[in-house]
Amino acid sequence: MITIKPFMAWRPDASQLKEVACVPYDVINTEEAIELAIGKKKSFLHVIRPEIDLEPGTDLYSDAVYEKGAENLEKFCSDGTLIQENHPTVYVYRLIRNGKPQFGLFVNVSVDDYDNDLILKHELTRPDKEDDRTRHIITQKAHAEPVLLTYRGKDDINARVAKITEENTPLYDFTADDGIQHTIWKTDSPEFFEDAFKNVKSLYVADGHHRCKSASRTAEAMRAENPDYTGDESWNFFPAVLVPMEQMEILAYNRVIHRVSQDTFDKLRADLNLKPTDSDTPDEKGRVCIYFAGSWYSMDLPVADTPNAVEKLDASRLQQHVLEPYFGIKNPRTDKNISFVGGIRGTAELTRLVNTGKAQLAISMYPTSIEELVEVSDAGLLMPPKSTWFEPKLRSGLLVHRF
Repeated sequence: MITIKPFMAWRPDASQLKEVACVPYDVINTEEAIELAIGKKKSFLHVIRPEIDLEPGTDLYSDAVYEKGAENLEKFCSDGTLIQENHPTVYVYRLIRNGKPQFGLFVNVSVDDYDNDLILKHELTRPDKEDDRTRHIITQKAHAEPVLLTYRGKDDINARVAKITEENTPLYDFTADDGIQHTIWKTDSPEFFEDAFKNVKSLYVADGHHRCKSASRTAEAMRAENPDYTGDESWNFFPAVLVPMEQMEILAYNRVIHRVSQDTFDKLRADLNLKPTDSDTPDEKGRVCIYFAGSWYSMDLPVADTPNAVEKLDASRLQQHVLEPYFGIKNPRTDKNISFVGGIRGTAELTRLVNTGKAQLAISMYPTSIEELVEVSDAGLLMPPKSTWFEPKLRSGLLVHRF
């Protein structure tokens, strides 16, 4: 049984919506955030990437960064940039990319459900990133950005969402610079959704593992400060967009290797039967395309004799049979010889990186399926790092949860 709750969101004044809304903190670096925020004093980047308002070179983990984020959020809430909803609400959030819609419910979910594995994970989190997001949440006293969760779709929920979107005027409706259309409706039936999700067995983390873990750590810290807590306090919940898994789109998460000798490539080519190809994209699971010295090659990944849910993944097969034995990459989370390129950047980014000398070899992957993600999560296992890239990305600054 999943617990969801409506919440009294802080949201942009409609006249400032497009300036406020921004990409999530974790898809850009500081330099990109500075560029995106030029001329946009109300951009929510000033809250989720507050280092852009400090001296260049400021330590991202200094007290000044966290304090600046809290200061900027408080300013937005006091000067009318953000206004608070007058009653707890559940929202419908539709994203349209390339003509394909995704309908999600923007709600609060329970830290207890996360801690008790009703919200299932498929990736490890890094302590340093947990520390960072937890400090932002506690200092701002807010969950500034939602996580993306998925679940097995329910006919009654889908029907109610469709009715809301067909019969009501949107609260917000805009197309971002990247061409993604974002539309949000307020619902007048939060109780229906609260009851409906009691019949949902599990939620699955799609995007936002560190934000989930940081919400859990925030609640732990707040409970230590408030030993008489009841469990209903707002810091026991965090915002999420819940999208039925049949609507989810996963793109490939590609790789580049920075240092590769000709001898190593020749051995890889001979041992694993790399074949020249005109394609830069694998056409089926179990196959990858490799770019080296101006040419593309195709190869089939070896597979274990009796693989479990994780060992069947292309990312696992690549790690076991290619990355470690040929390139010595034992831990792709920390090895400096490998970098990851989200599928939204396309294979043109792979060839660019190699052709400009920023990498020497690129690997184009076949996307992980949502069924594979669920199988791994249900088994209580973890995927290799950077196995999934979800699109479209949620915009930040639309609905903020303060506590």
